[in-house]
Amino acid sequence: MGKGAFAARVTRFLVTHGRAGEGGTPLSLDDPGDEQAGRLVSAGNHPEIIHLTRQVKDKSKDLARNITIDQIRGMIRRLHLSLSLGAWRVVVIDAVDDLETDGANALLKTLEEPPAQTLFLLVSHSPGRLLPTIRSRCRILRFQPVERDVMTAWLHDLRPMLDMAEVRAIVAASGGVPGKALALIDSDVAVMEKKLLAIATGGDRDNRLREALAREVGGTSNRARLELVIDIVPGLLARLARERPLGEIAPVLGQWDRIQRTVRDAVRGSYDGAMVGFEIGNCLAELAPRGGQAAR
Repeated sequence: MGKGAFAARVTRFLVTHGRAGEGGTPLSLDDPGDEQAGRLVSAGNHPEIIHLTRQVKDKSKDLARNITIDQIRGMIRRLHLSLSLGAWRVVVIDAVDDLETDGANALLKTLEEPPAQTLFLLVSHSPGRLLPTIRSRCRILRFQPVERDVMTAWLHDLRPMLDMAEVRAIVAASGGVPGKALALIDSDVAVMEKKLLAIATGGDRDNRLREALAREVGGTSNRARLELVIDIVPGLLARLARERPLGEIAPVLGQWDRIQRTVRDAVRGSYDGAMVGFEIGNCLAELAPRGGQAAR
């Protein structure tokens, strides 16, 4: 079970059980609870569940870059209302890493003085990116990545029509996160992985592959492609490290550190996706045999 799925199950349990479990007999999260409340949860209409995530842009199928300050303000207004059904209100922010800076500051004020009978479930894929003051006000529940063999078998059973090469590429890019694996199913992960591997093994002497990568991930409309590249790179570098002698692993780790800095700096500012893509390509090209490298 991934973080998002766990948050959904906890949410459903709380709004369908009232104060059950407080000092009494422990109940399983699978216990169905109140039937009427359960139907509202299934329909997405339960009045005491507030779920914030990146929204689809107007006149576009693309997701917004962030969870906005306006979404946080809307949540705060709802928190001023009295409970209308059940004993708990649950706020799920998935992922809290996607908050705008102003939104994170507004959330912090609410966490400092949380309303009674309100639980905040903040799903985070990169806790280090959160404000320390937000982290300090939360109880952290860590989820370990699902083992690769387990993920591969699960995904193959779920989508048997997928080629095994694609399944393995999705599993590697997911980092052991089931929800991310599902999101990557229709993303041509194996194709993108092949392009990145070509840069890492061939060096891209004439910059042709890196320029093509930059075009493919540049612009706001291609943000999903850039995020796909960022998801694939860790697994790809791990694979390259495993294939190299022990004495040749350090350069791989060095380029991974460089890519992390590039992505971290890009996320903090208003970044150019093409620039980030090209720089990731530069890092991969540095790992190619020297005969394949060229000046950038």
